[in-house]
Amino acid sequence: MATSRYFSTSIIRSGKSFGTTRLARRIFLACEIGQLKTEIIILKESQRLEHLAGIKYGDSSLWWIIAAASGIGWGLQVPPGTLIRIPVNADEVYEYL
Repeated sequence: MATSRYFSTSIIRSGKSFGTTRLARRIFLACEIGQLKTEIIILKESQRLEHLAGIKYGDSSLWWIIAAASGIGWGLQVPPGTLIRIPVNADEVYEYL
C-alpha cells in the first residue's frame, strides 16, 4: 500500500505499518550520519520525486523516501537546482526502521 501525496497515511510493508510523518526525521538523520548509503543529485528542470523513485526503485510511490532523505517535506514538485539525496536501496530504508 502506497501513501497518498495528499494525506499523511501509513505505509504497510511485510505486515508492519509505518507512519510516514514519524519516519521522515529518522530517515533524514540516518542519511546525514551515513547509516544509509545515498547518492546525491541536483534536480534538473522537469524532474519530479515520483519520477526519480520510479527510475531508482521501480516504484514511483516510494517518492516519500527521497523526500524524507532530502529533508524537503512532502512536496512532489521541487524547484530545479535543489540538492536531492536518494537512498541507494529502498529495502535498506525499511530494514533500518
